[in-house]
Amino acid sequence: MRHRSVSTIAAVLATLYLSAPAWAQPADPPTPTTRIFAIGTINPGVNPAAVKSILPTEVRETVKLYLDGKIDQWFSLQGRNGVAFILNVTDPTTAHDMLERLPLGQAHLMTFELIPLAPLNPLRQLQGMSTGAP
Repeated sequence: MRHRSVSTIAAVLATLYLSAPAWAQPADPPTPTTRIFAIGTINPGVNPAAVKSILPTEVRETVKLYLDGKIDQWFSLQGRNGVAFILNVTDPTTAHDMLERLPLGQAHLMTFELIPLAPLNPLRQLQGMSTGAP
């Protein structure tokens, strides 16, 4: 049931975003970055024993970031080694610096892909959601 709801929402958003001719749509105002999605993976060729020896310290430092409100959510990756964080940070440089200070980053054993996230701008196309609406 949940999968069907997500599919329905995706279809509605795609229709809103793609249905009207480009010339008829007003330019969407920029949306601010509100979070950073960080995907961390162990670098290729890294000795698993090196990671395992640093992991207890890595976990403690990651928990500190969570308790300090810098990490909003954290997940493991399905089917491969790695983590995914939703960071309460809006600047990719700040996010990069913060994650590189973690023990696995300092040891050059883990790399993060950073993806800025913003509110879903196509929702502005819904009736009554224009910037001039009350």
